[in-house]
Amino acid sequence: MEIEFTKMHGAGNDFVMIENLDGKIELTSEQVAKLCDRRFGIGADGLILLNPPADDSVEATMVYYNSDGGRVDMCGNGARCFTSFAIQNGVGDGSRVAFKTDAGPMTADADNGQFTIRMTPLKDLALDQSLTTPHGTFNYHFMNTGVEHVICFVDDVEEVDIRPEGSAIRYHEQFAPKGTNANFAQIMPDGVIKVRTYERGVEDETLACGTGVTAVAIAAVLKGLSQQPVSVLVAGGDVLTIGFKRDGGSVSEITLTGPAVNVFTGTVEV
Repeated sequence: MEIEFTKMHGAGNDFVMIENLDGKIELTSEQVAKLCDRRFGIGADGLILLNPPADDSVEATMVYYNSDGGRVDMCGNGARCFTSFAIQNGVGDGSRVAFKTDAGPMTADADNGQFTIRMTPLKDLALDQSLTTPHGTFNYHFMNTGVEHVICFVDDVEEVDIRPEGSAIRYHEQFAPKGTNANFAQIMPDGVIKVRTYERGVEDETLACGTGVTAVAIAAVLKGLSQQPVSVLVAGGDVLTIGFKRDGGSVSEITLTGPAVNVFTGTVEV
């Protein structure tokens, strides 16, 4: 079967995008992993299907797979790319798209190359936690911003050996059986937060993680380390902007703003 695709990235986090509004395309985990392979496939951090709406409350459905072929609830950078891709395929009114993810319903707006997504509600917030790995004892914060995230604030993110240190957190028994994503964040002198993320399912550092930077921003504000709106510098070099409403320790109406860029289009045999 030959499939048309578009390669996109959001702040360096890259995706294989497939239009499936007729619902005819079904991919196995093995096929997804092969398409995302950077040597033998197209190459990407994940694959996203633009599926038909699940019901009348939305205009489309976002189905997201990590590069290992595992289906995941949501991806922030992927949701921005999904919004752009959906608009390119005639979904929505050209500036706004309502869609469902496995994490819940979302809406997103497009404005001159910038895309603002309204994130799913925050879950499982746990500040000021501690865990020990072979790399030391970490003070961390935890939350689910669509998927699970650990946030560790450090003095210098460039000194973090992110693959082993992130992996040790990702597979720690404290987060079994699903595991977690691991974010290391540094508050810069100008107030921008510099973030590096080890992503579950990719099993390596990615150039950006939308749900991760959202978690970092929320933790920074709740701990008094930053003010809103929060600017976060990701490894890919882009700055993403996060905002939300706060009522004491309660957080709602979370938004994530940043770019979504077409890289190339093509066809592939699966």
